[in-house]
Amino acid sequence: MEKSILIVGGGGFIGGFIAKEALRRGFNTYVGVRESTSRRYLNDDRLKFVVLDYDDPDALGYTLKNHLPEAGSWDYIIYNLGATKCADFADFNRINFTYLRNFISALEEEHIVPQKFLFMSSLSALGPVDEKDYSPIDSKSVPHPNTRYGLSKIKAETFLETKPDIPWIIFRPTGVYGPHEQDYLMMIKCIDKHFDFGVGYRTQLLTFIYVDDLVGAMFDALASDKTHHKKYIISEPRAYTQKEFRSIVAEALGHKLVIPLKLPMWIVYAASVIAEKWGIITLKPSTLNRDKFKIMKQRNWNCSVDDAIADFGFHADYSLHRGIEATVKAYLDEKNMATRK
Repeated sequence: MEKSILIVGGGGFIGGFIAKEALRRGFNTYVGVRESTSRRYLNDDRLKFVVLDYDDPDALGYTLKNHLPEAGSWDYIIYNLGATKCADFADFNRINFTYLRNFISALEEEHIVPQKFLFMSSLSALGPVDEKDYSPIDSKSVPHPNTRYGLSKIKAETFLETKPDIPWIIFRPTGVYGPHEQDYLMMIKCIDKHFDFGVGYRTQLLTFIYVDDLVGAMFDALASDKTHHKKYIISEPRAYTQKEFRSIVAEALGHKLVIPLKLPMWIVYAASVIAEKWGIITLKPSTLNRDKFKIMKQRNWNCSVDDAIADFGFHADYSLHRGIEATVKAYLDEKNMATRK
C-alpha cells in the first residue's frame, strides 16, 4: 500500500513545497489547514484537505478521526504549523506551543499516533551562542533563547521530550528562503532598488537553507531508522557575510551598483519598537519588532549539520548562489507579470 502523510500547517510558504514533494514521492497526501488558510499553493487535485480547529482539542480529535486514510492512521505526520511574527506576543505561546500540545493530545486520545512525527522548530530555539570566536552552533549547544518566538519553540520541543511514545524528530532549520517567502524577499526588493541595509558594525555570519533542500531533508529523515527522538540543525553547511549575500543577490538581479547602508543598533531598536506598537494598534503583525531586532542583532548564525549528515545523509543541493538565482527569477517573473497587467 502507498504510504500516507499528513502535513499540518500546509498553507504557508514551506507547506506548499512539502505537499508538492509528498505527491512527487507517491504519498497519499493530506494537508491540515485552518478554515481561513490560503490554498494558493495547494492547487493539486490529488491533495486531501483536513480543516482543523486547533483551539478546540475535542473537535480536533473528532476531525482527525474522521479523515483517516484506509489504514486507520497516517504513516507520517509533518507538523509545520507555527507563527514567526505576532501582533500580540502571547500568540507565540498559543500557536507554537498550545496548538502542538492540543494536537498531540488528540493523537493519543484517538489512538492514531503515526510511525514518525516530524516537528518543525527553529535555530532560534537555541538563542545566541559564541559571538567572540564565531564557533558553530551544534547539537551540543545549550538552548537559551532570547526571543519570545524562540522560547515558544523550545517550550514545544521540551513538551515533545516528555512524550516517549510519540516517535518525534525535531528539525531546527536556519533561515529558510525560496520563491514565495516574504522576509528575504524584502531584502531582495531593497537590493533591487540599489540599497542594502545592514544592522550593526560587527561582523555577522549568516546561514541559509533553500526550501527544496529543507523539504528533501524532511523526507530523508522520515525514511531513516536513525532519527528516532533526535534533533537536527538544517542549513547549507557554510556561512556568509552580509556583503557576500548582497553581492550574490545583486549578481542575480544584474545590478552592478548597490549602496550598503549600516544602521546603528539603537536606530533599528527604536524603529522596531515603533513598528511593533503600530502592529498592536492595527492588529497586524509587523515584520520588524523587538523579537526580530534580537534576531538581527545576533552576530553568529554559523552552525554544524554533522548529525544530519551522519544519520540520514543530509546534503544541500542549493548553494546560496543557486538558491538566490531561483528566488530572484521567481520574484522578477511576478514583477514582470504585474507590470504587464
